[in-house]
Amino acid sequence: MIPMAPIGGEHHSEEVFLDEGDIINEYDVDEEELPDADEGGGSDGEEPLDEDDDSIHTFSGHAGELYTAACSPTDGTLVATGGGDDIGFLWRINQGDGHFALQGHQDSVSSLSFSTDGQLLASGSLDGVVKIWHTVNGDLKCTLDGPTGGIEWVRWHPKGHLVLAGSEDSSVWMWNADRAACLNVFTGHGSSVTCGDFTPDGRTICTGSDDATMRIWNPKTGENTHVVRGHFYHTEGLTCLTINSDSTIVLTGSSDGSVHVTNISTGKVVTSLNGHSDSVECAAFDISSRRDNWRAATGGMDKKLIIWDQHSSARSTCEHEDGVTCLVWLAGSRHIASGCVDGKIRLWDSLSGDCVKVFSGHSDAIQSIAVSSNAEFLVSASIDGTARVFETAEFR
Repeated sequence: MIPMAPIGGEHHSEEVFLDEGDIINEYDVDEEELPDADEGGGSDGEEPLDEDDDSIHTFSGHAGELYTAACSPTDGTLVATGGGDDIGFLWRINQGDGHFALQGHQDSVSSLSFSTDGQLLASGSLDGVVKIWHTVNGDLKCTLDGPTGGIEWVRWHPKGHLVLAGSEDSSVWMWNADRAACLNVFTGHGSSVTCGDFTPDGRTICTGSDDATMRIWNPKTGENTHVVRGHFYHTEGLTCLTINSDSTIVLTGSSDGSVHVTNISTGKVVTSLNGHSDSVECAAFDISSRRDNWRAATGGMDKKLIIWDQHSSARSTCEHEDGVTCLVWLAGSRHIASGCVDGKIRLWDSLSGDCVKVFSGHSDAIQSIAVSSNAEFLVSASIDGTARVFETAEFR
């Protein structure tokens, strides 16, 4: 923000008064010609600068609430956003006029995901359709259909153009995006499939549902190898899951406030993490986590971000002003970013549990956050209708 210079270039410390002898003339002014106090006061009609806006770029191309944001894994400035206006956008950081509108969905765009090679973008919508877009020019490559309910999430296979999506109709679908062909439909859940992903080695699929179960699948055969449920597991629907880097354990969170870690090969719960008192909305492993040496973070509507390690204890509990809706680890860094219902993004030191930065700018709840591939930027999507970019290079 540019500071305003004092009138006449000097600061006056003493008070100045006018008396009748100082008045040269009087004029009648039409009150209708006076600007309203909320019009900003600038002769150019620009909005006043928001002193609490820490963002370096604001994308305001959407006409409704934003629900999801994703950053390209290969291009440090390419971003995708989607929301309640049934449109996705591809745009670049600090290039406000350059964007591609991804049109064609008939309902809210609920999920976005870039392929590992950065060439394609998948958009999932509550219309039950997944669309695949070329990231170079925003052209539609193909439309993948089949589910009879809205798409909850979309993910790419880590080594190819296979797309996985969970639906409100209790099913999970896998397509070959290059051939626009369905490869497998995974059925067995009894309610909406709220979360899921391939393991990082691409050999297994884990999915969580509102039916309070997690299922582990063989993607080639479609076989359901394990169903995780029961007395020592969640009692209400699963809201999030995250898989560690060596594909050995999966951490799940639930609306009942519980967090569990499960061995993927055996389907057995290996530990339960107690600390949340309300719905757990988000979870992520540190990228370097292995089965016997891991760190993870969970966020919930109890206004807490909790950092855990393999000792099954809360390493740090980070308090917020309101519910935590999303989180992400800054790759190669000790820092975690959390998005909150209060519209703030907070950066936390995962070792000390200290809040090292608060980013302001949004006027309503943040629904999604993502980190650029070069870790220089954090992108947030909010129900205030904007996506904002914040600089994080100093925290790499």
